[in-house]
Amino acid sequence: MLYTLEIKTNERFEIVDITDEVQKAVWRAKLRHGMVVVFSKHTTTGLLINENESGLIDDLKSKMKELIPKGAGYKHDRIDSNAHSHIRASLLLNPELVVPVDQGELQLGTWQRILFVELDGPRYRKLLVMACPCPEFPEE
Repeated sequence: MLYTLEIKTNERFEIVDITDEVQKAVWRAKLRHGMVVVFSKHTTTGLLINENESGLIDDLKSKMKELIPKGAGYKHDRIDSNAHSHIRASLLLNPELVVPVDQGELQLGTWQRILFVELDGPRYRKLLVMACPCPEFPEE
């Protein structure tokens, strides 16, 4: 089953925890065993799995800004001044994530969360969530 998550971001560069929304999509799909694929349809966003701790979030944002600064003479900036957002998404993030599901629950580690990264906001964004069942094996 395919679901759409709509996200409204409020900042130019923002990291949003979407784990609970993805888990709700798994429950709506009645997925017991399989995997869920999350996909961003935008070239200036990305996804990652990590801890949603404020210090780490600040560190991630700071390091991305340091590695790929805004306004560093990128050719794409002559179009809309957001080349840094495209480059950060391309080099540091993924447009998709896959998470295993067992017994209807995302199989994330203790501190792992699914994080959506907005690099060119504020905007309304759409993510696709595909619940993919795997056949259950009979008890032996």
